[in-house]
Amino acid sequence: MNELIPTQQNESGNLLVSGRDLHEFLEIKTPYAKWFERMKEYGFVEQVDFIVTDIFVPNSKGGKQTQVDHHIKIDMAKEISMIQRNEKGKQARQYFLELEKMWNSPEMVMKRALQYADKKVAELQEKIEQDKHKVFFAEAIQVSETAVLVKDLATILKQNGVSIGQNRLFVWLRENGYLCRSKAMHNKPTQKAMELGLFEVSTHVYTGSDGKVHTKYTPKVTGKGQVYFVDKFLNMKKEA
Repeated sequence: MNELIPTQQNESGNLLVSGRDLHEFLEIKTPYAKWFERMKEYGFVEQVDFIVTDIFVPNSKGGKQTQVDHHIKIDMAKEISMIQRNEKGKQARQYFLELEKMWNSPEMVMKRALQYADKKVAELQEKIEQDKHKVFFAEAIQVSETAVLVKDLATILKQNGVSIGQNRLFVWLRENGYLCRSKAMHNKPTQKAMELGLFEVSTHVYTGSDGKVHTKYTPKVTGKGQVYFVDKFLNMKKEA
């Protein structure tokens, strides 16, 4: 069957046609926006018979501009075609009737059912993978139910296929804004990391060889932080 007017299928399985494509095919002289407003007076309802959408078209300056278009259902397209009372309208209506007949044939119904089934299977498989992902992380943090040192997080990451030692992990945490980089606040969790609940921190005050009092910060990764960083590193590994 020759496609006189392009159609598309929405997520609900309805055939739709562009209002502008129909307007062009019918060779309507009235500007599209004004014509469509007049067509709506026949009782067509937005979100029931049609939806409003935007399309991008070339402008005189070589760029693109937006135009209002409408995705209309086949029933509405048939009625609009009949209203025109001319040969083009008759031709369009006959085309939509044949299209509808073909669309509702047993073969097409079966095809759509199989497509729907394939989509549901794909969604189910994706959900299974996501659930496996969640269980994986839940198991990962069972290494410690309490906050752990960064060296322990490095061990957890290694157990889950991410090879990174304690020193490299400290560098990564500083470079990516989870630990402070300044000498005075060295390895203290940043405000962002604390607000996310990724760390706890303990402090130790001591007197150095220079006679000055210094504060040492020891970050500990919370259970939430362990899940967060395992997830982060595995996703980075996947994207690499």
